[in-house]
Amino acid sequence: MVGCPVVDCVDYGITDRRGRPVTLHPVTDDNWRAVADVAPRDDQRAFVAALGARYLLLSLREDVWHSLAVCAGGRVVGHVMWAFDPEGGAHWLGGMIVDADHQGHGIGRAAVRTLVRWLATHEECREIRLSYHPANTSAARLYETCGFLPTGQQEDEELIAALPVAR
Repeated sequence: MVGCPVVDCVDYGITDRRGRPVTLHPVTDDNWRAVADVAPRDDQRAFVAALGARYLLLSLREDVWHSLAVCAGGRVVGHVMWAFDPEGGAHWLGGMIVDADHQGHGIGRAAVRTLVRWLATHEECREIRLSYHPANTSAARLYETCGFLPTGQQEDEELIAALPVAR
């Protein structure tokens, strides 16, 4: 595993709008089913996987991505994954889904902020990148409010945005 191994729980005291702590946890025997069952709203399925299970499989089969359970108030409510590109020297954020029943409370923003803060603590982290479909205006707004700026580059049909990490 290259990059930043998750040891236990990633918790920086960041909360959603309801005041619930949003934390990131490794996917384990105890929580993988809940992570696999995470599903976005129907109108978001053009932009993200229909279930967290697809991202879990990418993490297990491709040896690039590392899945994390997104928890709010101690309950699994989402999925996010990260990767490290040693050639480009950037960490990547991807595969973020907040379960449809838990959207609109700032969980996605809190999860992004938590993951960014955790990745930035690692020596090799100089930049964090992500990509999103141009029609996914909700994602574009979310990432912009978290400090990500478009790079002008694209991967497949998605726009790439980056957040430099200050050292």
